Amino acid sequence: MSANRQYEVERKYDVAPDGGEVPDLSGLPEVAEVAPAEELDQVATYFDTDGLSLLAARVTLRRRVGGVDDGWHLKLPAGEGRREEVHVPIADPDDADETVPAELLTRVRAIVRDRPMLVSAELRTHRVAHRLLDADGQVLAELCDDRVEARSARTGAGVERWREWELELVDGPPELLEDAEPLLLAAGAHPSASASKLGRVLAEALPPTPSWRSAGPVGADASTGEVLVGYLAEHLHRLHEEDRRLRTGDQEGVHQLRIAARRLRSALASYAPVLDRGEALALREELRWLGGVLSAARDAQVSRERLLGLVGEQADELVLGPVARRIDDELRAAFTAARAAAEEQLDGSRYFRLLDRLERFLDEPPTRPDARQPADRMLATLLRRDLRRVKRRHRAYLAADSPARREVALHDVRKAAKRLRYSAESAGPIVGGQAAQLSSRAKALQQLLGEHQDTVVARRVLRDLGVRAHLAGENGFTFGRLHALEEARAAELAGRYPGVYDDLPPTSGLRSWLSG
Repeated sequence: MSANRQYEVERKYDVAPDGGEVPDLSGLPEVAEVAPAEELDQVATYFDTDGLSLLAARVTLRRRVGGVDDGWHLKLPAGEGRREEVHVPIADPDDADETVPAELLTRVRAIVRDRPMLVSAELRTHRVAHRLLDADGQVLAELCDDRVEARSARTGAGVERWREWELELVDGPPELLEDAEPLLLAAGAHPSASASKLGRVLAEALPPTPSWRSAGPVGADASTGEVLVGYLAEHLHRLHEEDRRLRTGDQEGVHQLRIAARRLRSALASYAPVLDRGEALALREELRWLGGVLSAARDAQVSRERLLGLVGEQADELVLGPVARRIDDELRAAFTAARAAAEEQLDGSRYFRLLDRLERFLDEPPTRPDARQPADRMLATLLRRDLRRVKRRHRAYLAADSPARREVALHDVRKAAKRLRYSAESAGPIVGGQAAQLSSRAKALQQLLGEHQDTVVARRVLRDLGVRAHLAGENGFTFGRLHALEEARAAELAGRYPGVYDDLPPTSGLRSWLSG
């Protein structure tokens, strides 16, 4: 079976069972006619975990028969009032016990984890569909008059019945929804209080939604703890999204999932003074483990792209032997093996329990009293702490007495700059433009030293590739040349480092610098 994706934009309206008729929408802009109504009966079986994890995340998973789009449907939030809908065909329409397809579970594995999927509800719908067409016969939207019978598998309640109108865009403009609404309201409809049929049926079974799941941007009067929770929640959502990207084959998924984990770990470190040490430290270590799980695949990916680009810049007479092919073959194989190893870990209990712990942490943040202070008082102190860390590591770099130790010291400066960048980023909604400027300067330092670290890794890879080429009877000249070029690039970056470092503000005057 193969999955296909589309995006859904719709509005739902409640209508009295004996209410008015569907209004004539043929006079709407761009609508040339309304096609004859089509009637059908649908049966949808919904699946979720025992704790309704999908519904809590505004995700629905169903198996539906009786319509033009029979199949398994997974609906995911896609921002701006849209939902991403993924379809997978039904293997056997007569097999009511068919299990949830792996193609769909893969996309929500970070939400459902290793919990079994259970039937949560069954809905039977008699639908009368009215298609709105333009002058060329293209379907702009579909207005469905649905009479629903629903039974919850969780509450033990009897059959619930209601009627609703659902107006969904197909190929029409978003303005069509706005233009149609006055006509629908005048015909006796009311905007639905539930975002979905399933949400209506399971409303009583759904546990209270933690505030962090739906919280918007923090306000200027937020506490330090609220700033932290908002930032952690944002990047836990991002981690879920990147987990989905990775599992569905996106080559950037490894990198982006690692960044999401890194931001979470960095925030827990930067805000450590307002957190109880135990659970925050344990979470940081587990997030460090997750970063390590992804690092081998990312290193192979970066080195392959970097070295193939470098080979491509060389004159033909300087490329002796199958250099590009060896780089491509070996690093592609290394990436594939490392990615497979990472995916195995991402299907393991340690990763799933880490996600559980992150959610519990956000449900009841283990904060100290200082976390309740207004953020504008505390953030300068926390940022100064991270800035001091960068400067301590810079002094260690200046004191390093060998090239190898200087390389290690620069890598340590890079990691400290990354933490400063992320903490300044989290402070942006409170501190404003100066926090963004601090984050930008720390990012410039991080990126410079990030490329420097890439040269360190590339030189190590080139040495290994050169040895293997030599043992295979190939000419190792080009690998040596590339190594020398990477060495020169590292020296150039190290030479630029002091100027970029000097752009950071002084530690002692950071509070006044931020307020300026």
